[in-house]
Amino acid sequence: MNENLFSEYTTIARKADLLFKSIQEKYPASVKCRVRCCDCCHAIFGVFPIEAAYINHHFNRLERKARRDALRGAEKAEAEMLKAKDKLKVFEDDPKMKVFGLGKQRVRCPLLQDSEECVLYENRPVICRVYGVPYTLKKENKEVSYVCGLSNFEEKASYPAVKLDNIYQTLVRLSTELLTGAGYLNPAAKAGLMLPLARVIRMPFEEIMKGNFGE
Repeated sequence: MNENLFSEYTTIARKADLLFKSIQEKYPASVKCRVRCCDCCHAIFGVFPIEAAYINHHFNRLERKARRDALRGAEKAEAEMLKAKDKLKVFEDDPKMKVFGLGKQRVRCPLLQDSEECVLYENRPVICRVYGVPYTLKKENKEVSYVCGLSNFEEKASYPAVKLDNIYQTLVRLSTELLTGAGYLNPAAKAGLMLPLARVIRMPFEEIMKGNFGE
């Protein structure tokens, strides 16, 4: 079953690549993504359970030194995230400000090597595949557009955008199927969770499959 779900996830990832490429080809001067351009690799973000299982699976097949370096980076990233969350406790009664504050934190992705290249590039998360071109997410029934701050897309202009909510709905479905197949009793409760990448690569694959994601 995992092979089928991973195959379907790979199809979704490739679709994200094609969406990125189509916008890049239409607006080549606006997309600034280049090899070793890693501004977007310094942020706090999460992945769905299906992505967590897929990434963990491929991470554990890297050579030992690459895994060791990434795990050290994961420890540092988790420590920095805890510090950031501690600083933002003043916004406990204001969830929007708390989310906004977390989004402004600069935390290095543990998969980013000293060469400023992703050690798991071919198997990176979907959000990493579309960052750099306009994309949208729904907030309170309204589509909000986002784009890399280093790009040349103009703020008030209209551009084609990757509709991430459509992709995310599919990832939630695949996550539900993954947890159901592993025997998790209430898959819907965790299928939509966003798991920090630093935690994902440190977890045993079996625990991800069981839905034991920790705090």
